[in-house]
Amino acid sequence: MIRPLRWLAPILTVFALGAGAAAAAEDGPQYLLNLGGGGVVKSQYPGSDNYMLLPYPIIEVGRFYIPGVGQTEKKVKGFYLNPSFNIIGERKPSDDNSLKGMKDVDWAFEAGVGAGFRYDWVRGFANVRQGFNGYSGQTGELGLDVVLPLADRFEVAFGPRTSWATDGYMETYFGVTPREAARSPVLTAYEPSGGFKTAGLAAQVNYWIDGKTRIQVRGSWDRLIGDAGDSPIVKYGSRDQWSFAVGLSRKFEFNVFR
Repeated sequence: MIRPLRWLAPILTVFALGAGAAAAAEDGPQYLLNLGGGGVVKSQYPGSDNYMLLPYPIIEVGRFYIPGVGQTEKKVKGFYLNPSFNIIGERKPSDDNSLKGMKDVDWAFEAGVGAGFRYDWVRGFANVRQGFNGYSGQTGELGLDVVLPLADRFEVAFGPRTSWATDGYMETYFGVTPREAARSPVLTAYEPSGGFKTAGLAAQVNYWIDGKTRIQVRGSWDRLIGDAGDSPIVKYGSRDQWSFAVGLSRKFEFNVFR
């Protein structure tokens, strides 16, 4: 079982350490956002071996100002802070024959905070988010990137990833209640606990058409581990989860507290 406060503590510690360095980027606009969209091919639901094409929203924060703390930026050496969001689509028994007897899982929205440290071409980060609507609990990621600016308008970033979740998330997406098992022809009852759920790799390629418009290509591979990987739902799906996305975004700069 993961206790949320134990996982929030490292994030809050990074916030405190980052506060001293945040004031280093006071010049220029307080906020820089990359907003856009495209398409992503990903599994129908966590643990599925079926894939589908879905809309791919791009919401990235390059600069972020916090009153009383200061301004942070991902491209500047040192600590940075940013909001973190994610959307998980709904899951229905009609999505896959192996889900027969399972209840519907509504779509979920995740919102939280992220913190990281950038030094030259290395960037490490951690995100933690609270789930709403589809499940109640916390989830997050840890990652390390090698960032290579190969040309003035061309950048590649890649590195390892791992993710974790609390009981609420794990029970919603990987658990099988006795009642569901009794209705299912293939699934057995299963009660997972919170913990690390994936380990994998991610890569992203950015190409700037001009100073504000960017083409983004992103791919990832995640291996379901721990209680998530042992779920009977995954047994009839796949532990290997792949995604590939292409999108176009536009940079927006603005001030709020000036």
